[in-house]
Amino acid sequence: MISRRPVKPRWGTAAGAGVPLILAAALPVWPGLLWGGLQQAAEQPTATPSDSWEWELPPWMPRPVVPQDNPMTQEKVELGRYLFYDQDLSANRTQSCASCHVQELSFADPRPRALGSTGEVHPRGSMSLANVAYASTLTWANPNLTTLEQQVLIPLFGEDPVELGMGGKEDELLDRLRTSAIYPDLFAAAFPEEEDPIRLQTLVWALASFQRALVSVSSPYDRYLQGDDDAVGAEVLRGEDLFFSERLECFHCHGGPFFSGSIDYEGKGFSEIEFFNNALYNVDGQGAYPSENTGIYEFTLDPADMGRFRAPSLKNIAVTAPYMHDGSLATLDDVLDHYEAGGRTIQHGPKAGSGRESPLRSEFIVGFELTPKERGDLLAFLHALTDDHFLTDRRFSDPWPDEGRLTTLSEPRSNP
Repeated sequence: MISRRPVKPRWGTAAGAGVPLILAAALPVWPGLLWGGLQQAAEQPTATPSDSWEWELPPWMPRPVVPQDNPMTQEKVELGRYLFYDQDLSANRTQSCASCHVQELSFADPRPRALGSTGEVHPRGSMSLANVAYASTLTWANPNLTTLEQQVLIPLFGEDPVELGMGGKEDELLDRLRTSAIYPDLFAAAFPEEEDPIRLQTLVWALASFQRALVSVSSPYDRYLQGDDDAVGAEVLRGEDLFFSERLECFHCHGGPFFSGSIDYEGKGFSEIEFFNNALYNVDGQGAYPSENTGIYEFTLDPADMGRFRAPSLKNIAVTAPYMHDGSLATLDDVLDHYEAGGRTIQHGPKAGSGRESPLRSEFIVGFELTPKERGDLLAFLHALTDDHFLTDRRFSDPWPDEGRLTTLSEPRSNP
C-alpha cells in the first residue's frame, strides 16, 4: 500500500466556535459529606505524572496532566480497579461504577440513559471513559467539573439523580472498606505514607487514578499513524479524507488526538473547553431543547447556550451506541443521517421540531450529501477508531470473578 499517512496526525480544532468557560457556580453540597476539604483537594494545581507510572503512549501522543497531590502509581490504580468494580460502593450493594461503564463498550453504557442503583433514570447516558484523562471537562454539560477527583464524588454521593446512593452514608462506606478481607492491604500498599489509609480522600484518589489510566491508543487508525501502512484499508483512508474535509466539517467539533472538542494535556498551556449545539432539537422554533436536557444553559442561563453539549470523543465510537447525550440515535447510520440533514426533524410529539431550522445550531452543522460509497468509507473510518486491545485489556477488567488471582498492572502489556 502507498502510504498516505500525514507527517503529523490530522488534528483539527474548532477555534473560536466553542464556549471557553469555567463558571463560578458552586458544585453541589451533599449532607454528611465533608465536601469542602475534598473539593479543595480536587482543585490542586497539576504537575507532571509520577515517574512510577508508564503511560505506554505512541511518540506523537502527548501525556495527560495529573494533579500534583494525586500522582499515578501502579498500586493506586490497582486499588481503583477493585473499587471501580465493587458493588459495595452502592448503598444497596446492587451497582458498581462498572454497571454504567462497561469495558467491552469502551467503558460506556448500552442503555440510552443511565440507571441508578435505586432505579432512578438519569436524564443523560453514561459517556465512555476511554482517554478521560485528557478531558478538560467531565460529563456532557457541566463546565464546572474539570478533574476526575471532582467527578468521582457525583456518582458516589449525588442525590439528583441518585446513582450509587451513598450520600449521607459516608461512614458506612468506610466501615465496609475497613472490614473487607482485601481492602486494608490494598489501601496500605497504595498509600503507604498515610497513618489511616482508608479515608474518603484516598478512595477518591484511587478511583480517579484508575480512570486516568484508561488510555486507548491501539486502534487500527492509531497503528496507521504510528507507521503501520497495512493497519487500515483504502476505504478507511478515503473516509479519513471525508472526515477532515470542510465539506463535512466533522473535525471542527471532533478534533485533536482524541477526536473531541474539549481536551487538555501536558505542555498544552491552556485547557480547551468547548460546547456545541448540534441541532438535535428545536421544540419551540427558537432552538429550545427538552427541559430536562438543556446543556450548559442549565449553568449559565444564557439563552445562547441552550442545547450546547460537550462533543464526546470518537475513539471506540462504533461500540458506544446509542448516541447523543440522551441516547436518542440508535446507530452510527442514524448519526450520519442527522448530520447529513443538517439537523434532526421530529415530526410528532412533545419534542417535535426541525433542528435544521434552529437559530442556535452550530455553524459547523451545515448538512451535506453522501453517496453510498462515501457513507461506507466514512463508516469504515469510524470503525477503524475501535481499539479491541483496550476493550479486552485484563489490566482494566473486573478483578472480582476470579477472586483467587490478582491481575496486576505490573504485568507486561501484550502487543495488540
